Order: sequence, then structure tokens, then C-alpha cells
Amino acid sequence: MRHLTLGNIADLIGAELIGDASYPVNGLATLASALPHQVSFLANMKYASQLAYSQAGAVILNRDQAKLFAGHCLLLDNPYLGYAKLSQAFAPAFGFKGIDASAQIHSTASIGKEVNLAAGVVIGEGVILGDKVSIGANSVVGSRCVIGSNTSLAANVTLYHDIVVGEACIIHSGAIIGADGFGFAKDGQDWVKISQLGGVTLGDHVEVGAGTSIDRGALDNTIIGHGVKLDNQVQIAHNVELGDYTAVAGCTAIAGSTKLGKHCTIAGACGITGHLTLADGVHVTAMSLVTHSISEAGAYSSGTGLDKNQKWRRNAARFKQLDQMAKRIKQLEFEMNQLQG
Repeated sequence: MRHLTLGNIADLIGAELIGDASYPVNGLATLASALPHQVSFLANMKYASQLAYSQAGAVILNRDQAKLFAGHCLLLDNPYLGYAKLSQAFAPAFGFKGIDASAQIHSTASIGKEVNLAAGVVIGEGVILGDKVSIGANSVVGSRCVIGSNTSLAANVTLYHDIVVGEACIIHSGAIIGADGFGFAKDGQDWVKISQLGGVTLGDHVEVGAGTSIDRGALDNTIIGHGVKLDNQVQIAHNVELGDYTAVAGCTAIAGSTKLGKHCTIAGACGITGHLTLADGVHVTAMSLVTHSISEAGAYSSGTGLDKNQKWRRNAARFKQLDQMAKRIKQLEFEMNQLQG
């Protein structure tokens, strides 16, 4: 358990402290559950009423909210960002130090300084691991992969051959990077496999969620830009390109050769079809289907919202009649113009 003073925390997150700089804390918690040795935060005014009875030792909030809490305050314009930074200070360290005796390291692999390899790790031919790389139990790093310094792979991660991972990345359990893209050519009744000859390149500070798959390219590489964040169970198909600092939420699938710009956000359970281009700053809301390229930044949605089933069924039936209704309206407009003419 890590112990910090409020003065330490103020310096760490760049906050103005109102209170005792020597006051000790050792964790984070919600406003409702925090104890005097913990720090909490207020990023949503929906929870402001909890400040009155919160037992938190200190609260991260903005200046306008400081009067709502009688205890120590850490003032920031963006309390949620402060919480994010502080959470890293209290995160548990990688669970294994050193190189376990059961790890299998190919003789041609290059291993950097202070590398941690847990039990059952397999490091393939020609692999290059940067300094302070940590790899969890039973993970496999295929031939000729390159992993940048300070990157962590959790247990049971699979990197196929010829994968490049940048610095300070996090790859969670069950992620598979470099499996074959879904490529086949029709031959009568059969399918002929297209061998996937490209690789995958991940930039720096990328996070890949549990159970996420990133397919290798058919000829060129699949490219994940710097600072990209992928949630759990995301499917990235072959030759997709994700621009820097784009974030994709869980259960979204992006089909082959589609290119997303920088600073895009794709919400959960979206589908993006292949060979499209999305501009920088595109935001797609949950459960949307993107079937055409988007050339301008902004928020986009598809589908219909939740409603009572009986009403939804009536509207679904009417949706099928829209074309006929549009033709009838057009005809009525024509007849009205004739009468007024």
C-alpha cells in the first residue's frame, strides 16, 4: 500500500491544495465510501450532495465546488483528469519481478534491462524487448516482434510474428495481435485463402483491452497510432488504420482497410464497414452502423432509440411504408400546386 501526503498529491496532479500539506493518505475511493485516509473526487454534479457527508480525507474538485466540502480540497479545472493521474500512483505494480525459470527465451532474442518475464512466457526467435518490459504468465511473443520500453503485457497475451509494439503500451489478457485477416478468394464452390503477409504496428502509449483482436495486414501493416485506446472485445480487421489518440469502446468491429482519423471516438457495439475513411474528430454513438465515409468532424448516429415494444413495433411497420408515403406526399404536393396554379 502506497502512502502519500496531500502535498505530494498536489504536486503530482498539479492541483492547488486547501488544507494540510502533511496530511497522509493511502488510497482512492468514491465520495460515498471514502474513509479519512483516502482521496475522492467530484467530476459530475449529480453526486455533489454526497460532499456533505463524505468522510474522504480530501476531495479533488474545481474552485466553484470547494465551498461544498468542509475538508481538504485539491482544486483543479478538470477534477476527472486529476483523478485519472492520481489513480496511477495507487495502481498495483506488475506482479512478478525478474525472469522466471520456466520462461522460454530464444537464443537470438535481445532482452533489455530490468525486464520481467513471468512463468510460462515464450519469447520467439529474433524478438527485441526494450528496457523495463513486463510480460505476464503464459504470454507468447512470436518471432521478430519488437516491444518498446516500459510496455506491459498481462497474462495470456498472444503476439504473432512480426508485430511492433511501441513504448509504454498496455495489452490486457486474452488480446491477440497479428492473427490472419479475413481474406479469401472465391473458386467455384470453394474459398482460397489469401495469406496475410503484412504485420501490425502499434504506436506509443497504446492500450489494448482484454479479448481484443487486431488482425495483421494482407500486404501492408495494420496500423494503430500513438495514444490509441481499445476497449475489451474490439475487432480490428486487416489493414485498418487508427489515427493518433482515437478511442474505441467494447464490442465494436471495424472491417478491413478502413481508416479512422485522429481523436475519433467510437462508442460500444458499433459496426464500421470496410474501405471507408473517417475524418479527424468523428464521434460515433453506441450501436451505430457506419456504411459510408465521413468527411467532416462531428457526432454521428444510426438506428432507432429504445421505446416500449408495442410502440416500437408500430413504428417499425411504418418505417417499411416510408417510400410509399413519400411518393404519396409528392403526388399530393403536385396536385396542390396544380390547384393553386
